[in-house]
Amino acid sequence: MSEKNAELLKKYLPAEVAITMSKWIDHFQVELTISKPRQSVLGDYRHPHAGRGHRISINVDLNSYAFLITLIHEFAHLSNWNTYRNKVKAHGEEWKTEYKRLMNPFIAKGIFPERIETALRRYINNPAAASCTDIHLLKVLKEFDPVSKTVFVSTVPMGGIFKMKSGREFQKIALLRKRFKCKEIVTGAIYLFSPVSEVYYEASEN
Repeated sequence: MSEKNAELLKKYLPAEVAITMSKWIDHFQVELTISKPRQSVLGDYRHPHAGRGHRISINVDLNSYAFLITLIHEFAHLSNWNTYRNKVKAHGEEWKTEYKRLMNPFIAKGIFPERIETALRRYINNPAAASCTDIHLLKVLKEFDPVSKTVFVSTVPMGGIFKMKSGREFQKIALLRKRFKCKEIVTGAIYLFSPVSEVYYEASEN
């Protein structure tokens, strides 16, 4: 089963790690879901509950390196659940230690391009709750995406008007702590955007 799953995973992961990740999935009997794109998270872990086993979902639009980094992030949650259940914080020291332990062998094997490896080594010194909150790592990973016209909200100038993938238009107004206050053009409603929300923006339009 691992070899069959590995062939499927090669669509989403670097080919050289597909068999390893397939073995992890088989060993822990993980229900892996390839999810539609989500703005707030790149992946998600759900512990066994109500007769279902471990569940991990990863966004379908991630490039292979981002997919691998996110998958290892979620496996660190799984490992911590098996060890501690709910007795420790989701992204506490125990999770950070486990994330480093799982990630370091992949870094040592030279799986990642040099620029990603450098950013990743810096990130895992003190990993945040989600890799999608580390702007430097995300920007480097985005360099390896297929050709895309999207940009991060953080790069849109104040007052600039941008579009979401759904077509809704917003104007960037102000920075409130770690999120940007933006006004929807049609309704005037105010929304808060993560700095790394991907949107469409062209300076010539404004």
